[in-house]
Amino acid sequence: MIPPKPSARADKVSLWRYLKLFRQDILSAQPAKLYRAWMAEFRTPFFRSYLVNDPKLLRVILNERPMDFPKSDRIGEGLRPLLGNSVFLTNGEIWQKQRRIIDPAFEGGRLRDTFPAMLAAGQAASARLSEGAQDIEPEASHTAADVIFRTLFSIPIEHETATQVFDQFRDYQRTQPILNLAAFIPIPRWFPRFHRARTKQTARAIRALITDLTAGRMAEINAGTAPDDLATKIMTTRDPVTGDGFSTEEMVDQVAIFFLAGHETSASALAWALYLLATHPQAQEKVAQEAKTFMQDPQFTRLSTLKFTRDVFREALRLYPPVPMMVRQTRCPEQMRDRTAPKGAQVVLSPWHLHRHTRLWDNPDGFDPGRYATETGRKSLREAYMPFSTGARVCTGAAFAMVEGPLLLATLLADWHISPVDGKTPTPVAHLTVRAKEGIHLSLTKRQ
Repeated sequence: MIPPKPSARADKVSLWRYLKLFRQDILSAQPAKLYRAWMAEFRTPFFRSYLVNDPKLLRVILNERPMDFPKSDRIGEGLRPLLGNSVFLTNGEIWQKQRRIIDPAFEGGRLRDTFPAMLAAGQAASARLSEGAQDIEPEASHTAADVIFRTLFSIPIEHETATQVFDQFRDYQRTQPILNLAAFIPIPRWFPRFHRARTKQTARAIRALITDLTAGRMAEINAGTAPDDLATKIMTTRDPVTGDGFSTEEMVDQVAIFFLAGHETSASALAWALYLLATHPQAQEKVAQEAKTFMQDPQFTRLSTLKFTRDVFREALRLYPPVPMMVRQTRCPEQMRDRTAPKGAQVVLSPWHLHRHTRLWDNPDGFDPGRYATETGRKSLREAYMPFSTGARVCTGAAFAMVEGPLLLATLLADWHISPVDGKTPTPVAHLTVRAKEGIHLSLTKRQ
């Protein structure tokens, strides 16, 4: 069974038609030729955009010269009310300083420390589930948010403030437009930014709640009573170059992106992984067997026994990368294959198209966790796989996610058998992340 994939638009459409399609769904607004093209150029009256699938060119942009291709300010406009000046949106020296403070909290040794909180969130999720047909996306969101609160602030999602943040964030998702006007029209920095009133109101509410959590943690740090979790680690780390740490406002920016990236993206990946297992019973039983063995003695040092489960999660990230497109811009004119991109051009890096590229993957649209055991699969993994980006700007939480994802699958599949619901094939759409248009409906049965 081939997993669902959005239909593609015609090769040529008007700018107006493209904008309309883009606002509805980024993925189905693209032509089918992008699944085989090394590069494509898109022109508007205001700027040029280049989608890049060529592994050699991607290596230049992301690994060899990342500072020459900073993140595009246009794409970040719609997220600034919530994320402020977070590491997700910054460039240059500010970004480098932020990474120097944040990265130590996500090193290998710290992942071991977060394991008990991740496990507790997975076990709580399994206990919450009930038999019968249901949309699994809300539970995936609930579980991913629980992981973030437990690992970041040592509180479960049932904590009053955590619950409020989670509820407000769901409202934010509903009011956040897929496409901000600034993504297509170059607006001067001094020009007032316009966001939907509901979006701004919800963003303010979320940031106020995060401010309370952050200020409370700072008081605990000063009193010597703070738990040894990710928030404490980040808030007590000093930049080795400048000696600075994060102020409360700066920490609020970072917590906002941790919640967005760590909750929204993980929820997307978990929900799609569960759907793929539901529609591939043999793979599901193999995961269930690994899960039952692992859960008899769930320890961080035994995560390597979830080898097939990890490949399933890796394959879910390939087919349904939570962040389907990333946008950079050129600092100066650049020669890109046979074209010259002007200064300020957008460079679109699309994990969605790269991961399904017909010239880079065998059976690109098929679900095949075993592909990573082959030489061809390993080569594609090295050259054409970037659900967390790669290079200097690789997602800080990439290793965190690759522990969290397989662990949550194991805690759920050890207890539950899942199957698809007839007539409820999900349609992937890209909002903040790749989600299903009308949910992912699965039927759950308790395992003996």
